[in-house]
Amino acid sequence: MNNQFQKGRGAQNKLHNKFNAIELDETYFEDVEYDETNPTVYKKVFPKSIVNKIPSFDIPVNWGINPYQGCEHGCTYCYARPTHEYWGYNAANEFEQVVLYKPNAPELLRKWFEKKSWKPETIMLSGNTDCYQPAERKFGITRELLQVFSEYQNPVGIITKNALVLRDLDILQPMAEKNLVRVVISLTTLVEETRRKLEPRTSSVKMRLKAIKALSENGIPVVAQMGPVIPGLTDYEIPNVVKAAAENGAEAVSYIMVRLNGVVATVFEDWVHKAFPEKAERILSNIKAMHGGQMGETQMGKRMKGEGHFAEICSQLFKKAQAKYLPKKELKKLDADLFKRPESGQLGLF
Repeated sequence: MNNQFQKGRGAQNKLHNKFNAIELDETYFEDVEYDETNPTVYKKVFPKSIVNKIPSFDIPVNWGINPYQGCEHGCTYCYARPTHEYWGYNAANEFEQVVLYKPNAPELLRKWFEKKSWKPETIMLSGNTDCYQPAERKFGITRELLQVFSEYQNPVGIITKNALVLRDLDILQPMAEKNLVRVVISLTTLVEETRRKLEPRTSSVKMRLKAIKALSENGIPVVAQMGPVIPGLTDYEIPNVVKAAAENGAEAVSYIMVRLNGVVATVFEDWVHKAFPEKAERILSNIKAMHGGQMGETQMGKRMKGEGHFAEICSQLFKKAQAKYLPKKELKKLDADLFKRPESGQLGLF
C-alpha cells in the first residue's frame, strides 16, 4: 500500500468501476482536451434533458441542474462520487480528473421553460457537483444558465465552494432585487491546512469568506453551510464557523453531518489514513457511531444529521452558536410569480 499523500487531489487511490467489465484507455475518446498545466480531462457530452427531479423531502427544492459531471474540487467525502460510475469512470481519482461538461445545458433549460407544463419554482444549481468548479472558468456554462434564469425570471438557488460566483454579480444582483436568487456558500472549515487536504481544489477559506461578504454587500441573500461536519476533524470548529459566517453577512447558517455511502467510504478511508494518520481511527470511529455502526446513511430524515451521542453534541453546539451569533430566522421564499416567457409576454399585449 502506498501511503504517500498526493497534494492537490482528494482521492488518493484508483478504484475499479463496477459497471465496467474492462478498464478503458482514455485515448479512445477523440474529443478529450488536456490542460497543459493541469492533468484534468474535459469531455463534452450532450444530454437530452438538463433539469432533474430531486425526490428528497430533506432537500428544500424539487429540481436541480448539473452543468458538469465529476468535480475537480476533490472533496473526499462527496456523495456524488458514485454517479461517475454510470458514465464509465471510477468514483475515486477519475471523478476528479475526468470532468464531463454539457455545452447544450442553456438551450435545454430554455426549452424546459417554454414547456406549458412547467409550473415555476426554484431550481438548484447544483444538486450533485459544483457548478462553479474550475471547469466553469473555461466553459462558462453556469453563467449562461443564469442568463436564461434571468431572462425568464425563474428563481434559482446556488450552492458552491468557489468564490468564482462573484464573477456573476452583474447577473445575480438584479435577480436578487426581485427576490429570484439565493446563494449557499459551503464553509466546511476555517483552518486552511485542513481545507487544502480535505477540499484541495476549492477556494481558500479567505476567499469563501470574501464571497459571503461581497454577496451580502451587493444585496444577494447568502447562507453559509458547514457541510459536512466531520467528527474528530472539524466538529470543534462549529462555533467559529457560525461566528465567521455571521460577521461576513450571512443571513443564516446550517450544517450537515458527514455520511459516506458505498464506495465513498472506501475513498475517504484511504484518504484519511494518508492525510491525518494520527487521527484516522478516531475520525472513522466517530462517523460509525453516528450511523449505527456504518460509515453511511441513506434514510431521509436521518442521513444529514446522524444519530447518537456525538450527533446530539454537535446539534447542541450548533444551536448554541446560532443563538449567540446568528439567531435562526425564517428565510424568505424566492418569488416564482414573476416568471414570464419573453415571446408570450409580447403577444399578451394584443
